[in-house]
Amino acid sequence: MRLGRIAGVPVYLAYSWFLIAGFTVIVYGPTLQLRQPQLGAGAYLVAFAYAVLLLISVLVHELAHALSARAFGWPSQKIVLNLWGGHTQFESYTASPGKSVVVALAGPAANLVLAGGAWVLVNSVSLHGVADILANIFMWANFLIGLFNVLPGLPLDGGRLVESAVWKVTGSQEKGTIAAGWAGRVVVAGVVFLGILLPLLQGQGLDISFTLVTVLIAAFLWQGASASIRNAGFRSRLPQVIAGRLAAPAVGVPNFASVEQAVQAGAGRGNVVVLCAPDGKPQGVVDPAAIARVPHEAWASTPVTAVGYALAPGAYVPETAAGQELVQYLSQLQGTEYAVVDASGLVVGLLSQRAVVAAISGRPPR
Repeated sequence: MRLGRIAGVPVYLAYSWFLIAGFTVIVYGPTLQLRQPQLGAGAYLVAFAYAVLLLISVLVHELAHALSARAFGWPSQKIVLNLWGGHTQFESYTASPGKSVVVALAGPAANLVLAGGAWVLVNSVSLHGVADILANIFMWANFLIGLFNVLPGLPLDGGRLVESAVWKVTGSQEKGTIAAGWAGRVVVAGVVFLGILLPLLQGQGLDISFTLVTVLIAAFLWQGASASIRNAGFRSRLPQVIAGRLAAPAVGVPNFASVEQAVQAGAGRGNVVVLCAPDGKPQGVVDPAAIARVPHEAWASTPVTAVGYALAPGAYVPETAAGQELVQYLSQLQGTEYAVVDASGLVVGLLSQRAVVAAISGRPPR
């Protein structure tokens, strides 16, 4: 749901936020009612207010990311508040280790500022009842959000410190991201040990609600760390994704040629044959299996279009096309095969989507 714009940045609320809000009300409401019996059923409204305050805290956190990024000329596409807190989505930009650290730490810093402001309020103004409860909750929530987010591992903001340090030393952002992703997995192990294993080793009973929250947080962090490692691997392999290198050898023949001419051009030697329009633009591919079904004596009289299938409109790329630019271009095309042409426009290969995916993922094509 679009909530509006703040400082020019669109803000959206994901429906999944209502899950965490409901969880907060269900878990915290009875506890608050037990500690503050005078609230009665109003304890659940206070618990919901607590969820809203957390939402505001996350919004301030993400705004700090967006505004600090704007100072470096990085445009923010939108802020999304969701089940796990939120994230700021940026448009394309050129980062550096130092700028990345500043933008990452702006979020936790904003939460610590909010916590400090709430501390001043709690200690300088005599608050009572619900106001005192919510002010203390707001203070501790922002303190813990700020502190937790500076832990040194992705997907937490502190992971950018590890990423930037390795990036600065090695000159590779991808190596930094992978290191920070593994550091994030170490953070997960620490969370599980401190939140679950250590109490068990000390003979303490586990609180169901706290254990559930710990497991959910650990699962979220592990998933984010693993995604960071995987995406860094993708990015490191992108420079090797070159159309001419990945394409199968191919030759072009006019779409008015015969099957015999197509075989002579290359199909008989195992090359892919691409059908071209009179203006030279690729428009189809000859199917070797279809040629095999045509009697040899009929090759000369059978049009090559009878044994071909169409390529998607515009499905051809220069042999020098590479990296992210190539992947983004192919993602906009229909179909799964693309003719590859040289600088003069002649067909030199046929690129398959499977070959591109295999090169990016590092796995053999299926």
